[in-house]
Amino acid sequence: MSSNDSLARLAAVIESRKPASGGDPQASYVARLLHKGPDAFLKKIGEEATEVVMAAKDVDHGAAPAKLVYEVADLWFHSMIALAHYGLSPADVIAELERREGTSGIEEKALRKLAGRALEEGEAP
Repeated sequence: MSSNDSLARLAAVIESRKPASGGDPQASYVARLLHKGPDAFLKKIGEEATEVVMAAKDVDHGAAPAKLVYEVADLWFHSMIALAHYGLSPADVIAELERREGTSGIEEKALRKLAGRALEEGEAP
């Protein structure tokens, strides 16, 4: 079983908890966040990102690395709720990472900067 399978299964559960799919905000945390709308789950993503940073700092000072894994799992989970809300899936993120594979991070950043400038100037990237 691959990690892609695990992400796909979790994405399917999140999808099933959408209000349009009958998700009950009284019975499901995911349904509650989706029912409240983007402000609710985006706030959670911000909180979880901060907790990832804090956990990494704790690991730097002797905490168990499992603490960082736990917090990254929370961040990924809440990010997957955002993806679902916007009609996206983990497969979309994986495809983007695969697209970047073999590209230098410095090169990728430069290409994004150029594409951003082209969009600002009204040109096709």
